[in-house]
Amino acid sequence: MSILSPKDANFTSGVDVLIVGGGGCGLTAALSVDLAGSSVLVLEKDSSALGTTSMSTGLIPGAGSRFQKEINIKDTPEIFFDDINLKTKGQTDLEIAFHLANQSARTVEWLADSCKVPLSLVSSFDYPGHSQKRMHGSPNRTGSELMGALHDTIALRDIPVVTEANVINLFVDEYDVVKGTRVYRKDSGVEDISCKSLILACCGFGGNKGMLEKYIPEIVDADFFGHPGNKGDALMWGTQLNAAIGDIHSYQGHGGLAYGHGVPILWAHIMEGGFQVNSKGERFSNEAKGYSEQAKEILNQPDNFAWSIYDKRCHDVMKEFDDYHDALKANCILEASSINDLLKLTGLSQSLERTIQEVRDLTLGVKEDVYSRDFTGKPVLTEPYFAVKVSPALFHTQGGLIVDFNGQVKKNNGKLFPNLFAGGGAARGISGPSSWGYLAGNGLLTATSFGRLAGIKASNIINNT
Repeated sequence: MSILSPKDANFTSGVDVLIVGGGGCGLTAALSVDLAGSSVLVLEKDSSALGTTSMSTGLIPGAGSRFQKEINIKDTPEIFFDDINLKTKGQTDLEIAFHLANQSARTVEWLADSCKVPLSLVSSFDYPGHSQKRMHGSPNRTGSELMGALHDTIALRDIPVVTEANVINLFVDEYDVVKGTRVYRKDSGVEDISCKSLILACCGFGGNKGMLEKYIPEIVDADFFGHPGNKGDALMWGTQLNAAIGDIHSYQGHGGLAYGHGVPILWAHIMEGGFQVNSKGERFSNEAKGYSEQAKEILNQPDNFAWSIYDKRCHDVMKEFDDYHDALKANCILEASSINDLLKLTGLSQSLERTIQEVRDLTLGVKEDVYSRDFTGKPVLTEPYFAVKVSPALFHTQGGLIVDFNGQVKKNNGKLFPNLFAGGGAARGISGPSSWGYLAGNGLLTATSFGRLAGIKASNIINNT
């Protein structure tokens, strides 16, 4: 993964813009470049171009979108920015955060109109940290469906995507201009491809245990639910180039991966009044603060697991998501007709019965929660109860290369690399320095917005030279 001099290259082909990584950011960038009129090639090391996006719910926040206006939701980039600022405690790049909030609706509508992604607003429940309903997703609310739609448009526009193409070197001259890449493919060996701009869309380092132990040791023992190819390639190249790197300890965790099944249990059940207990049947945190920070809370519990407890009303809301249907098919969702039945099915002690009564009192406003969660405003949980055993997970890292408004990579001295861009997990996100700053959907916000913006700027650089 080293940087080589262009003098060492033997370029046999070339393209205007090369994109390393064929996930959500990479395909979005490719469509943006193509629509701007430049030639583009996507290089994906895996056998299929799906990336981490395909493992997500595929939801993208957009503040002030036409989809919100259609059902009279009054939202603005300023309101979204305030939510980001509050969630990150002001410990993120606020200028970038406001810029992305300002671009969010434009990105959502561009994906729907120019890229033919069938997006609609998720209006059935609120996401933690979002003061307005602003999450947009495909019909079945899956990242694989989002990626399928992007691939359909990529194919329609005849944009080349080469799989099983492992980029092993970048060619960069003495002026920090990227001249191309060296690619290894099993079927054809090594090939050097020249370019006029390069976009790094190869995500973060969640699949690199050594880097996790170095930068985020608190989450290293969680299940990794991300693309195994996330080895930190962009960070390695960036470090060698003296690129600026920020928020390297930041990540998106998840406190709801079905235990032993690897199926994410979406946080709607918590936001609608459900709760989590440890192996003693006791609550241990404010679950509604966010699913990302909840991963660390579960890791600190006995046996490193928890149970999510909710009722049929929450269960019905969850059925909007394909992932939940996967959990039902895997038989990891337990249904109990009574509290006694729930105790038998989960094997939890009588403490769970006391916890259920306590949550009832909290919902009725009879007492205040020791963890400062507000349960009021939602109905009291009633029989039948539902339960699922969950483990903590790492979804993806949020630290990365520092970029400007267009996704152009910055050097340590603050100057820009002439033709190097990054987006998605390869770039620093807007989640602050840890897990507690992650706001639902902000991973795909940076992936799609920086992908779109980097594609435009990369093409403009070529057209203006």
